[in-house]
Amino acid sequence: MPNIQAQGQTIECKRGANLRQILLQNGVDLYNSGAKVINCRGIGSCGTCAVLVEGEVSTANWRDKARRSLPPHSPTKDLRLACQTKVLGDVKVTKYEGFWGQGSQIVWTSEG
Repeated sequence: MPNIQAQGQTIECKRGANLRQILLQNGVDLYNSGAKVINCRGIGSCGTCAVLVEGEVSTANWRDKARRSLPPHSPTKDLRLACQTKVLGDVKVTKYEGFWGQGSQIVWTSEG
């Protein structure tokens, strides 16, 4: 079973689990500021659950690619939408600042 390291936690999950759901179920602060209230609830349209993921995950689907191609995101950044990402192996997650998690300053890393 894969392990997710995020915000100082190590979370075990089933292979193929949805990253957003696992992070939220385990109390990880996935959303910044007002995005905690105003987000698409996992359908991939808002882009506020963007995170840097290192490790084995599903390839980006069309929703993930489409949303990250629109401002304020950039398709050249190595972010993924947690709601559109399936965990396939051990991963480390980092969250950046900004309403959409698109900033350059780190909010939290896999270590905390």
